[in-house]
Amino acid sequence: LEEMRQRVVKAVLALAVTTLISLLFTDRIMQALLLPAGGIRPIFLRPTEMFLTYMRVGLITGIALSMPVIVYQLMRFLAPGLKPSEKKYLYLFVPAATGFFVAGAAFAYFVMLPFALNYLLTFGSDLVEAKWAIGEYISFITSLILWVGIAFETPLIIFFMAKLRIVNAKKLSGYRKYAYVGAFIIAAIITPTPDPFNQTMVAVPIILLYELGIILARFA
Repeated sequence: LEEMRQRVVKAVLALAVTTLISLLFTDRIMQALLLPAGGIRPIFLRPTEMFLTYMRVGLITGIALSMPVIVYQLMRFLAPGLKPSEKKYLYLFVPAATGFFVAGAAFAYFVMLPFALNYLLTFGSDLVEAKWAIGEYISFITSLILWVGIAFETPLIIFFMAKLRIVNAKKLSGYRKYAYVGAFIIAAIITPTPDPFNQTMVAVPIILLYELGIILARFA
């Protein structure tokens, strides 16, 4: 319990520091989050909406920046219960998980969002004028980036499941057709637009990540 308390305190301190640093650069972060919208200027409808949005962006950015420290503290807490051969894979998990998440977030920001936002912006534009609320816009953007980033952790999860002998490459290959269907279902949930183009744009990387997971499972 004392070990857990120390690890939690360190994780919370890391989150507090990164959140405070993020709040100093919230203006620039907000400008970056508005870029995929293609120049549209959102509005705020409640007196506190803009303030709360600033706090939300600062906190989310702080969580993202402190996540390696949080995961590291978790790994250090679990390490004493593992064999030496298992520990080396545990310490690989932190940089690998960070790398896969960053790749997914970059894919969502640079590839998915421009197409998705353009579709949503032009849909029904002959009837109404688009005026997006800043709170809803930021919530939408950050949620999409978060879930796509998590989806990109698929190969890493498969690798560690294979190391634990829960799955193997042969079994994963046999489930391939179900995985492909599942990829399109997940894409339909993640993507904000109903058109098949954006759904396919999300489903194909998930399928490729699953295939990469099969390759990693062979090494595992």
